[in-house]
Amino acid sequence: MRFTFCFLLCVLAPIQAEEARLRARDAGVVIGTLPTGKLNAITDVEGVLVGQVTLRDGKAVNTGVTAIRPHAGNLFEERVPAAVHVGNGFGKLVGVTQVAELGEIETPILLTGTLSVWRAADALTTWMIQQPGMEKVRSINPVVGETNDGQLSDIRSRPIEPKHVFEALESGKAGPVDEGVVGAGTGTVCFDFKGGIGTSSRVAGGYTVGVLVQSNYGGQLTISGVPVWKSLEKESKESGDGSIMMIVATDAPLDPRLLNRLARRALVGLARTGSVMSNGSGDYVIAFSTALECRRKRNAKVHTVTELNNEAMTPLFQAAAEATEEAIVNSLFRATTVDGHRRIARALPISLVLDSLKKADSLSKQQ
Repeated sequence: MRFTFCFLLCVLAPIQAEEARLRARDAGVVIGTLPTGKLNAITDVEGVLVGQVTLRDGKAVNTGVTAIRPHAGNLFEERVPAAVHVGNGFGKLVGVTQVAELGEIETPILLTGTLSVWRAADALTTWMIQQPGMEKVRSINPVVGETNDGQLSDIRSRPIEPKHVFEALESGKAGPVDEGVVGAGTGTVCFDFKGGIGTSSRVAGGYTVGVLVQSNYGGQLTISGVPVWKSLEKESKESGDGSIMMIVATDAPLDPRLLNRLARRALVGLARTGSVMSNGSGDYVIAFSTALECRRKRNAKVHTVTELNNEAMTPLFQAAAEATEEAIVNSLFRATTVDGHRRIARALPISLVLDSLKKADSLSKQQ
């Protein structure tokens, strides 16, 4: 099968979507009370890079790869502390047991569609062992998460190839992050509307917490505490199943134990949007710290650990909850309608949502 993999499609489509589909905050939806970072994105955490590749070929293929790199160096040689928290384990997260055991990440994190997970993991391994200085390495723990994009993409075709993974990894940048129908979010569905990639950040306690999500789950959509699903009942036939990947980054000096505590608070943000983490939903959080004082040199015999006091975690907990909630809403607000493999996933009708929020006096007065 020949795929339409066009530079103009991958680059210009998100720009056109931005003109028509505002981010939540730009539309007057202000979630929480903490300030955002400069970009209101996971890349507000210094050092974090995000690269994405989008594959679209008519109705048949709507999928892609999103790569998150905690820093631009070789993660195998200079690892970052990390933790994985499983809200509901109906999913395929490659590499989870080693992260849980060792408390560190040694590769970038990839997100893609369910049946492409293993191809993406193999390609990530290839990319890693081809890096300078990796000639003698005989073990790699690739970290690859997924949600099922089989409604909008022919998931059985498993279209992800090594070149797509390599491009996502090598195109990573620290600037604004494209949202909606892009990368691993190209074929996802959320609350029966078009989901996708979303991101947000918060500054708290002198540190930054950034979140990126791949939204593909269900429930009763709630925004800023307002049950907007009530105004969308005729628009949606929501079943409740689906999945979400949540990536939480911070520059706060946290060890794996504290990162696990931080990861759990992302589920607070998820719950606020109306999810109950249904039986068929895979709900995963991967959290990591980019703090230089927490880096782990591969060949170092001793690591000197710096970490926040437990009492200092509460502002970061709030930051993770707020940023996750807003990242999810951004994934919906920025997504456009996709006519896919088995159905049409319509863009969230933002005007109806804003009407509900306005009636509930939940829109920013500055808009």
